[in-house]
Amino acid sequence: MRMAHTFLIFDFGTDEEAAQQARHRIEGWKQGLRLGNKVQFKFERRSSEGSEESETNDDAKLSSKKKKSEAEPVRLIVRLDFSNHEKNLAQTWVERIPADEAFKPAKGEVIRQNEPAFEKTTELFDSLK
Repeated sequence: MRMAHTFLIFDFGTDEEAAQQARHRIEGWKQGLRLGNKVQFKFERRSSEGSEESETNDDAKLSSKKKKSEAEPVRLIVRLDFSNHEKNLAQTWVERIPADEAFKPAKGEVIRQNEPAFEKTTELFDSLK
């Protein structure tokens, strides 16, 4: 069965706290609504050297790292994986996520399969841990 992927990219700038609140919101939805792998997310961070770094689950380590260096820009990339017969459900999430308070501080962007940036976004998402 073919999946209709859609990416939602949220640029939180250097607001790590807001990005983590958004992450917690998605995790709550995944667990509470049993979404499984239909909603996945990864963080993209760019250090001052310009290298990419993916999210680690060690928030304490991240916090101490933040204190030692200047804040890094962070983007939350959400991939929606709904099958073609779930188009309405996918559209509901495309509208629901950016409308949630946790995502208001971020600049949001939606990238669908037929758009030019889709391939590049897929490669970026797959390269992040």
